Amino acid sequence: MSAADQIDPQAKRAAARQSRIPLPHGRYRLKLLRLLTGPLTRLQNRNPPSVGATESVTVPGPTGEARGASGSRAKPDGLDARLYLPDGDPPFPTVVFFHGGGFVLGNLDTHDWLCRHLTRESGCAVLSVEYRLAPENPFPAAVEDAYAAVEWAADATETLRGTGDVAVAGDSAGGNLAAVTALMAAERDGPEVAHQALLYPGIGIDPEQESVREHAGIVLSREDIEWFSAAYYRSEIHRRNPYADPINAGDLGGVAPATVVTAGFDPLRDGGKAYAERLVADGVATRYENYPSMVHGFMTMQDVDRAREAIASVGDDLGDALDA
Repeated sequence: MSAADQIDPQAKRAAARQSRIPLPHGRYRLKLLRLLTGPLTRLQNRNPPSVGATESVTVPGPTGEARGASGSRAKPDGLDARLYLPDGDPPFPTVVFFHGGGFVLGNLDTHDWLCRHLTRESGCAVLSVEYRLAPENPFPAAVEDAYAAVEWAADATETLRGTGDVAVAGDSAGGNLAAVTALMAAERDGPEVAHQALLYPGIGIDPEQESVREHAGIVLSREDIEWFSAAYYRSEIHRRNPYADPINAGDLGGVAPATVVTAGFDPLRDGGKAYAERLVADGVATRYENYPSMVHGFMTMQDVDRAREAIASVGDDLGDALDA
């Protein structure tokens, strides 16, 4: 039996559909794919899961300047964000969510389905935040935006109908940003982060890892990983910065309790597992779960039953941590 035959059939079909549009390895093709993303996601999001309400929110940028997610200054008052409120009466705890996309792709709409389900399953408000994308805005732009959003969310209880209790979550590149903001909050005596949910995070990736060797080419190729990494980090010095990749942190002992999810057929699996092991070794309460038959990005795949199960499990962790 080949490795591909062991992938969940629903995930295999979803990954095959995605592969029809190859990921870009250059600025021109990247711009084309960003343009295509709008109509494709509108088609996918025609019948979204219901939540109590959604609202467009503007989050002040890290320096008070206008920050467009694509690097432009077209939006005069900050970072675009979308607030998902659960059914029921406020206030609600807030989960600040960062989308994946290799630090170069993704937006509020690409992760709308996931955020809606996360809101329903956690009982928390979810604030999905756009951040500046590479290669136009390499590291540390996304980190600055993400941390500014978490600081703001902890204080913006009136706007967010919040309790002031905050967690962070993200998938893939967004999982990296969620982990980094949790680390920054601990090291900078910033907002108290109650929990971090890291969904197949882009952390600790090494080309020699077994998961990269065996599963590169399933959703993510080795070339995809290398190009995204070069676009975001730009230099080896940046790549070693703990705020670029938190696997490089000297001590994770003060960070928030964590949920780390990986997928068995994901090239990023071993990096996510290694980070979960580092958290445990440094005394951080951590629940690690690997979904053996899943692929990278599976929690955004609407036709994959295991995606809903995984979101429900993560939602339970967030709801418990935040007393939702």
